[in-house]
Amino acid sequence: MNAQLFVVATPIGHLDDMTFRAIEVLKQVKLIAAEDTRQSIQLLKHFNISTPLTACHDHNESHKIEQLLDTLKSGDSIALISDAGTPLISDPGFKLVRAAQEHNIRVTPVPGACAAISALSAVGLPSDRFSFEGFLPSRSSQRLSQLEQLKDETQTLIFYEAPHRILECVKDMAQVFGSDRKVGFAREITKTFETIKQFSFAELISFIEQDRNQQKGEIVLVVAGSTAQKDLQQEKLDEILNRLLKDLSVKAASQLAADLFGIKKKIAYQRALELTQ
Repeated sequence: MNAQLFVVATPIGHLDDMTFRAIEVLKQVKLIAAEDTRQSIQLLKHFNISTPLTACHDHNESHKIEQLLDTLKSGDSIALISDAGTPLISDPGFKLVRAAQEHNIRVTPVPGACAAISALSAVGLPSDRFSFEGFLPSRSSQRLSQLEQLKDETQTLIFYEAPHRILECVKDMAQVFGSDRKVGFAREITKTFETIKQFSFAELISFIEQDRNQQKGEIVLVVAGSTAQKDLQQEKLDEILNRLLKDLSVKAASQLAADLFGIKKKIAYQRALELTQ
């Protein structure tokens, strides 16, 4: 292999989710940069991988970059892994990847497990548009402030949360987003006690309070986007169409409304037909 920085996804719980390609890459590179060498060594032992490990985490990444770049520049490839899942997704590695790109070193992803995407695929909420928000602040006042900035977002929102904060976090979300907003709760994905359910926030609070086991493990929250702006736009569209239809044909009124709202004509036309009926 030419010198490359491989960004390698590893299982988030079920070891069978390790890909063949990930195993081969980890065996062939010169060095593996791991978030926690103590944890990663168990993974490597399971797959009989003897490649040397070096620590690369939040506290040393800035200081470790030059050493890792020297290895890459000498012609030896490196693999970057996190404790579980895809590196850089709420895990260290961004600074190293950025430095490699700046030095024209090829960065190659080796796809695999990702808790955020796994949760999104299974909770039954819209997945055509979504935003990954990572971990919210640990203090309630800061968390509420950040949630206030997100409450009107129309795309699905994905959060990670620590088990000891999950109940207070969900209560803050209910306060800001509303107790009726839909939320997907995904806990211990791919592990023995996996829980993946969709609730309203009110239902989720009750579920967690009644079963303390739901306050353990790795948790992903998938929150439905706001419909407030969409509903408001629909009201305004209906108001304009009703006024235009008093003087214009359905075709002319829908064309003008589509131009005013920046939407497709067929959408405005269909709504105009519904209003005339």
